[in-house]
Amino acid sequence: MTLIKSISGIRGTIGGHTGDTLNPLDIVKFTTAFATFIGGKKIVVGRDGRISGPMVRDVVCGTLVGMGYDVIDIGLATTPTTELAVRWHEADGGIIITASHNPTQWNALKLLNSEGEFLTAKDGQEVLRLAEAEDFDYAPVERLGSVTYDDTMNRRHVESVMQLQLADTEAISGRKFRVCADTINSVGGIILPQLFEALGVDYEILNGDCNGQFAHNPEPLEKNLTGIMERMRQGGFDLGIVVDPDVDRLAFICEDGTMFGEEYTLVSVADYVLSKTRHTSHATLYTVSNLSSTRALRDITERYDGHYAAAAVGEVNVTTKMKEVGAVIGGEGNGGVIYPESHYGRDALVGIVLFLSSLAQKGCTASELRRTLPDYQIAKNRIDLTPETDVDAILVKVKEMFAEDPTAQVNDIDGVKIDFPDSWVHLRKSNTEPIIRVYSEAQTIDEADRLGKRLMQVVYDMQNAES
Repeated sequence: MTLIKSISGIRGTIGGHTGDTLNPLDIVKFTTAFATFIGGKKIVVGRDGRISGPMVRDVVCGTLVGMGYDVIDIGLATTPTTELAVRWHEADGGIIITASHNPTQWNALKLLNSEGEFLTAKDGQEVLRLAEAEDFDYAPVERLGSVTYDDTMNRRHVESVMQLQLADTEAISGRKFRVCADTINSVGGIILPQLFEALGVDYEILNGDCNGQFAHNPEPLEKNLTGIMERMRQGGFDLGIVVDPDVDRLAFICEDGTMFGEEYTLVSVADYVLSKTRHTSHATLYTVSNLSSTRALRDITERYDGHYAAAAVGEVNVTTKMKEVGAVIGGEGNGGVIYPESHYGRDALVGIVLFLSSLAQKGCTASELRRTLPDYQIAKNRIDLTPETDVDAILVKVKEMFAEDPTAQVNDIDGVKIDFPDSWVHLRKSNTEPIIRVYSEAQTIDEADRLGKRLMQVVYDMQNAES
């Protein structure tokens, strides 16, 4: 498995042949490059519950000390907790040790600026350049840094979410919710019980030991969640809650054991936020999601006379667009809720509190709430290509094919997205493998799949014409 380098950091598998995975040499090199780029004095480090976490943490912290940095080690913490901790500690940057939804053998370094936000593409490229050059200066012995431990950040994160203006903690407590949460043997098992207790919510935790031994594939997709879905079907719970290992993605399960829909995490929370914000704001309300997310967010936004803006795929692209338009809420269809009043980062705790506030105020069940939202289905396909394929040329031809179609709106800020009156299809190339991802959405999954397959055939025909 090759080490994957991107503007957001590096990731790979732990163990194996030197140079093929995320080994200590790679960790030292990229940590040093990041510290060189930041050029400051203080960096926050947090990690999820992965088995390799302590090893990676020790290498990262030791390297930063060798660079002359004072390290604030906040221990086992979610990605959004670490992002917030950078601001609260007034640090120059942060490193999150997590491979997000990847399986247990993976780990990664995710890099944050002084705002506790992911690096821009330009800054990320500079870190990669510094890493490749390996022209590093370490601190002399009398100016070595230090490590300070702070185990208060989880509690402070919970407190900050409870204090959000639209967090109706009184209504949540009064509703006496009973929830079941799958925390996938990572840091969610530490922080979600603290949140539920603060909210007065009765709870049961599945896979709650933070030992990194993931009980199932950690990506919060329906096919991986049979355990909690079955537990929900046994009855007695108002809501099922699923997070990924670093707790920035969030999926809900209805009281009857059916999926609420990961795409609809953001939609439902945005519906609640927009319903409250339009009465207090005279400004135009904006929402943002990436091009591969459901159209339901646009529909909900327009329901409240707001405007929807699309961003390229990637959290930093979404937050950049949110700042540009002044969005009240945004995120991604993978269950990522970004609420600027808290911070510009995906945060499952924020999503949970706002969703429970909505349920409590409406006095409805999760399945009843789901039925009030626009209903679309997304099909996800891929086109495998040879390494020699000119993907950019193919996408240009696809764009040209639909440029004169009066029923189609073409967006090329990230691949090619073609919007039709009642559906859309999005083609974008992978940054890590020779494939084109093909996402399509329509009223039914069959319609969505047919649209995706239609565009896939267009690409295949182009390839055949060139061969």
